[in-house]
Amino acid sequence: MTEERPVLVVTEANDITADMVISELNRRSVPVVRFNPADIDGGGLTVSARFGTCPAPVAGQVRTVSRTVDLGHVRAVYWRRPDWPTFPHLAADDARFAAAQVRYGLGGTLYALDGPLWVNHPLRIAAADYKPAQLALAQRLGLAVPPTLVTNDPAAAREFITAHGQVIYKVLRWTPYERDGIPVTGWADLVTADEIDDSVRVTPHLFQARVDKAADVRVLVVGRRAFAVRIDSDLLDWRKDYSALSYTVVDLPANVNKALLAYLDRLGLVSGSFDLAMDRAGDYWWLELNPNGQWGWLEEKTGLEMSAAFADLLRGDNP
Repeated sequence: MTEERPVLVVTEANDITADMVISELNRRSVPVVRFNPADIDGGGLTVSARFGTCPAPVAGQVRTVSRTVDLGHVRAVYWRRPDWPTFPHLAADDARFAAAQVRYGLGGTLYALDGPLWVNHPLRIAAADYKPAQLALAQRLGLAVPPTLVTNDPAAAREFITAHGQVIYKVLRWTPYERDGIPVTGWADLVTADEIDDSVRVTPHLFQARVDKAADVRVLVVGRRAFAVRIDSDLLDWRKDYSALSYTVVDLPANVNKALLAYLDRLGLVSGSFDLAMDRAGDYWWLELNPNGQWGWLEEKTGLEMSAAFADLLRGDNP
């Protein structure tokens, strides 16, 4: 019997979503090697890779405290939510140096693997994460895009808000942020023209006309399978209070489903979590793509077989 090739799962230590996929892979008797890049700092993670000395472009091994995987034998890589080491025990300059070597040594070695299926390749995740580029691609593919302005010009921002009435401010990129030691999350929120001052000049901001939505729709695409869930609430940003949400499985219109699959194809991704708004006429509006979004709670709430779809994809069984 031919030995099953393993799936690499690269993620942080506490990742319930990854656990769900790994459980499904175990049910299919697919071996899994799971590790976190941060484990290279005292956690028993070792990489040895060779280039230019063997027939394969890259050869070698990644070893954890319990598993060893031949880099040329990897079936697929599930790139979830990895932590990179920060080396707090080193001096600041040494820590920055060491952290860079891990990203470009371990990370670069993994990125060099072109045989396995990537779900998703980290470089493609990074390229897909720019909201202005997302908006432009969505429009090119025929999706309805709310009027949006990205600017650091206060006058342009005030003019846009005045023209469109209800306008939402969104962060262009989520980053860890604290005020007086308290974590702050950048929720999507309404902004008025008189709130705009010269501090807007410091950096570009994203302003978007509010969609008169009836509901939000989160769509998880895995391979060629789309799982669409309607999320009902009275919240502008449903992430603020998960206890206030209700869920309904829905079927996407054929044209929207086709556009989302084409969207991932354009970006070289095989999976992604899309956020759409459905207006009161039943039309769908583009909001954003998270190329590595959370979905585990939706499977629990709806019974949709999302983790099974990921296991099928990683094993190579997806249609």
